[in-house]
Amino acid sequence: MPNRRFFILFIASLLILLSGCSNNQREFTIWIGGSPEEVNYWQGLVNRFNEETYSDLQLIRQPTYTDQRKQSLIVSLEARKKNPDLFLMDVVWLKQFIESGWLLPLGQLSKDTSFSVKNFFTSVINSVDKSGNKLYALPVFLDVGLLYCRKDLLEKFGFEGTPITWSDLVNESEIIQKEERKTNKNFYGFLWQGAQYEGLICDFVEFISSNGGGILKNGKIKLNTPQNIFALRFMNDLIHKYKISSENTYTDMKEEEVRRAFQNGNALFERNWSYAYKLHNSKDSRVNGKTGMAVLPHFKNHQSASALGGWHIGISKYSDQKEKALQFIKYVTSYKIQKDLFTSVGWNPGRKDVYFDKELQEKYPQLKILYEAFQHAVARPVLPYYSEVSDIMQRYVNRCLAGKITPVDALTKSQQEINSLKKIYSENK
Repeated sequence: MPNRRFFILFIASLLILLSGCSNNQREFTIWIGGSPEEVNYWQGLVNRFNEETYSDLQLIRQPTYTDQRKQSLIVSLEARKKNPDLFLMDVVWLKQFIESGWLLPLGQLSKDTSFSVKNFFTSVINSVDKSGNKLYALPVFLDVGLLYCRKDLLEKFGFEGTPITWSDLVNESEIIQKEERKTNKNFYGFLWQGAQYEGLICDFVEFISSNGGGILKNGKIKLNTPQNIFALRFMNDLIHKYKISSENTYTDMKEEEVRRAFQNGNALFERNWSYAYKLHNSKDSRVNGKTGMAVLPHFKNHQSASALGGWHIGISKYSDQKEKALQFIKYVTSYKIQKDLFTSVGWNPGRKDVYFDKELQEKYPQLKILYEAFQHAVARPVLPYYSEVSDIMQRYVNRCLAGKITPVDALTKSQQEINSLKKIYSENK
């Protein structure tokens, strides 16, 4: 009988011990969201990493929508949870995540002779991935605003190449729109994103930057400047004066609305992201074989500017698998994987050396244009409270496009509200 009691106690103790070991097991995870195609690719990538490195990384699927992905990350990071170890961040989240102390500095990578940050676009790294000379993230996918055009129509009306300046674009649009309207009343010279959402601020950044303007000056919000006022007035004129952009630009036009209109043959020029190129040249596209791609125009005596987009990878400060996480970052930003990301799911490489791959250049001629555009990429304001800043600018810029407020008033009031927001943020920091 005593032996039986001892045996039962031994088994019970063993079960408790095993249960405790199971609960304390260290998980190694990466959180990924996006389209089903993208998530499926990442799952395959994680599987390959595990096979090649004998690791145990698990992919945890996040929501498709960007805002939901951000919120789920914030909840976990604010709670200082050990998972996720790794995650992707939209370029505009980086400042908030860095200043909140949620990201692990990647200093160990600089000591690794097999890794070089020089393989990446210096302007991108310095403007968004670094803070105080410390590296906190690396670009996995870069995106940029581009100009799409109807090559066939430009050639038909005797225009060589794509417009260099915004004045050139207006001139070509007015001439060709007038002629095309004889058979297509829905045809416009230039379509772009003007609805009240984040895409409008990307376009706004491109217009003002291509006129020598900007949002931040010496770390301070400076919107009400001659360069910015001129550019915003030009955006309004595209709709109301030159009439080469549709009236619903400020009510309906987002990326997909613009893309579909251009793809249906209803525009000469289009501003959009890099994803549109593949779709415009698909078999069921009306502009297949007729679509050209170029860097965006600029105002006289200035240079082209393209809003920077994309996803960057970082490690949670609270991860208990930091060494493994660093190993995966090296893996996913390697030449081999960056090239595969481009060919498999169309993600533009974060590494600049991949753009000179001879095999890719022969098959994908747009790589040269993308590389040039990234040389002129402009980040949106790198601020920890950027979302609130964007919301303010969206309201006033959109109202200006609708003709409800002047460019001067729009930028003055935006600046006043943002400065008030900054004061509140500083007091609560």
